[in-house]
Amino acid sequence: MLSTLLVLCAVLVGLLVLLALIVSLSARPATVARSSATGRTETWVPEARQHTEAWAPLSTTTATSELPAVR
Repeated sequence: MLSTLLVLCAVLVGLLVLLALIVSLSARPATVARSSATGRTETWVPEARQHTEAWAPLSTTTATSELPAVR
C-alpha cells in the first residue's frame, strides 16, 4: 500500500516537472529590444512590405522583384 502511494506520488511529481519544462521552453521570447551597431532596434518580427488591398486592381506600373503569376 505504501509503495503504491510512493509510486503514484513519484509519477505525479515527474509529470509536474515535465509540464514545467514544456511551459518554460515554449514561452514567448523576451520583449526587450536590443540595439545593434547601426543604432536601430531589432525585434523578432521580420520586416516586410505592407499587405495590398485584396480587391484593388493589380498595378502593372510598380516594379517588383516578384515573378508574375502564370495562369
